[in-house]
Amino acid sequence: MADLESDIIKATVRGFSRVLILWLINQNPMSGYGVTKELKRLTGQSFHSGVVYPLLYELEENGLIAGKWMQKRRRRIKYYSITKEGTKLLAHLHKIFEMPVKEILKDFIT
Repeated sequence: MADLESDIIKATVRGFSRVLILWLINQNPMSGYGVTKELKRLTGQSFHSGVVYPLLYELEENGLIAGKWMQKRRRRIKYYSITKEGTKLLAHLHKIFEMPVKEILKDFIT
């Protein structure tokens, strides 16, 4: 049963990963490494770079986020920021989760 429980938790968190990434980047532009660290902090689940970076590339390819290379000392780091399309999508998702899903989630977590 513990394996099933772990699988369900991982699948649920992974299912929300794109939305979480958009939300994080909307809060503050950040690098892929920053996204990975924040996802772990928020969810308690480890996100490997092999999961996070393909999602970042997908979101960028679809015009929801934009990456910009910046020089930090000797390294080039790509920082992602949300686009107008990404902001629109977050607003739309907010409306979807507003009701009745919001009430279900509130009941679930309290």
